[in-house]
Amino acid sequence: MEKQKRLHSSRYITGIDGLRSLAVIGVILYHLLPSSMKGGYLGVPVFFTVSGYLITDLLCQEWDQDKRINIGQFYVRRMKRLYPSLVFLLVTASAYITLFQRNLLSNLREIVFSSLVYLNNWWQINNGMSYFDRFANESPFTHIWSLAVEGQNYLIWPILFYLLMKFVKRRDWVFYFIMVLSIASAIWMAVLYTPNADPTRVYYGTDTRFFSIGLGSALALVWPSTRLKKEIPVQAKKLMNYAGIISFLLLALAFLFFDAHYDFMYYGGMFLISLICVVLVAVTAHPGASLNKWLTNPVFTWIGKRSYGIYLYQFPVMIFYEAKISNLGDHVWLHTLIELILILTISELSYRFIEKPLGKFNYGQLITNMKARLKTPFLPKEIAVLVVSGLVFLTAVVGWAIAPETELTADQSKLQQQLAANKKAAEKSKTSGQEAVDPKKLTKKYELTSKQAEQAKNLPLTLFGDSLALGATADLQDVFPNIIVDGEIGRQLYDSPPMLQSLIDKKLLKDNVLMVLGTNGSFTEAQMDSVMTTIGKRNVYWVNTHVPTKRWQNEVNTMLEKAEKKYDNLVVIDWYDYSKDHDEWFYDDRVHPNEEGMDRYVSFVSAKILEAVEK
Repeated sequence: MEKQKRLHSSRYITGIDGLRSLAVIGVILYHLLPSSMKGGYLGVPVFFTVSGYLITDLLCQEWDQDKRINIGQFYVRRMKRLYPSLVFLLVTASAYITLFQRNLLSNLREIVFSSLVYLNNWWQINNGMSYFDRFANESPFTHIWSLAVEGQNYLIWPILFYLLMKFVKRRDWVFYFIMVLSIASAIWMAVLYTPNADPTRVYYGTDTRFFSIGLGSALALVWPSTRLKKEIPVQAKKLMNYAGIISFLLLALAFLFFDAHYDFMYYGGMFLISLICVVLVAVTAHPGASLNKWLTNPVFTWIGKRSYGIYLYQFPVMIFYEAKISNLGDHVWLHTLIELILILTISELSYRFIEKPLGKFNYGQLITNMKARLKTPFLPKEIAVLVVSGLVFLTAVVGWAIAPETELTADQSKLQQQLAANKKAAEKSKTSGQEAVDPKKLTKKYELTSKQAEQAKNLPLTLFGDSLALGATADLQDVFPNIIVDGEIGRQLYDSPPMLQSLIDKKLLKDNVLMVLGTNGSFTEAQMDSVMTTIGKRNVYWVNTHVPTKRWQNEVNTMLEKAEKKYDNLVVIDWYDYSKDHDEWFYDDRVHPNEEGMDRYVSFVSAKILEAVEK
């Protein structure tokens, strides 16, 4: 293998570790405390912009020095930097899933393969995986989409850069070319985005996210780190410092307030954030500005150097840990602290024993080193490491071999069949009513009085909600034969206003509306207001959430309590308090009621509706 040449003029920008720290902190807190860090996902554009700048800056330096780009060496450097930890994660996580969490075996082979070849974002898009469905589709590998976007850039950009520099030659023309591509990418995001729908396609797509990397790359062409001078006029230094402070504050505000479901984010908002990141990177890279010094401190340096590992291990820790916790919703801060400690500890161990040593390892000497090592006896601890590593790898291989396209437990299979049947019943309810059930059955099964059963028979009611609404459809139709049902698995509150409006237009939203939303994630007060405004003056009965394994449970229920005080036509049905001490009422997901639990659910909800109607 040709020995890699060092770039004579290259310099390490210490403040970049500070930017990486801010980015990874934002992303982690977005996943752990989404209501407190609504825009933490914007740490990803920070990563993309920094990556685009640094990679292009190095390519420019190599071109200036050698008038060529050693693309093979570039790929080797990237793989040595990124692959060891990624492979370790994929193997150990696969082994863990095989042994302890087999419900996650579904599509494991495809997930691992798409991750290794940096196509995971497109695999997730093609398989309907949603980044924003925090209940049904959570996976320990969800976050690898962004590594795939960067990996595709690492594969294509050095070749394209070489061709542009060789045949176009003029750096300013290359700059304009990258800017055109970046603007086109942002426009394409706006074109593909559909309001009030899951934005995963535009959120994951390389074509719709390129602009962040492209803007960083364009910056490197006009702001090369090795040509920036430390000694600059006082006014220029002040201007850059002000630009750095303002862009830093704007990014901090965006982290706190820019929800990923704001239409604005896809109609230029993320492009604007990326431009702010460009200013931050430019000022940080300049040795004459103070921002680099401000972002250089022991804490940021420690986090920044481990930011790749922190990002990589976050989701597996969260998914595996939270699957074993039954009361996450009641102790969010405690479990958040534990998860942070686990993520940082694993990242530190990975940095010391995987990233650093394997990043410097000369793989060209691997065979020679192995032959030399086999000539001397292995120490006991070395044998132990080899045996454990071999067992972990074999366990992962078993998982890949047996991984089905879908893996359902008995409870999940039963629930899936129930939801499918009830979905058909829900659609039928929009065109024809249900035959009335014998009142004696209602009084016995659902503990309703004869008067309540008679009242329910004639009550105009629309049920609108998620999988819990679908699960209750058949039983609620027994109680309320005139009920109209509109339910969808994974439905979120923020998607609901246009769907409710469609029901209104079709005259299917009756005077009484039973809402079952909040299972799949939290929502803002403004989003709640939008739903209530759409429903109008109708009577609303809203069942609160029992999702003890998810951190948004109490947040959703608190928001509903607040809304009940605000709207006179809203009654909150406290299913959470009624059911919280009855694990026997639920399937193994601790959310969907089983047969016994559904009887209790329908009995409780029906009684509360009828009590409110009588008042």
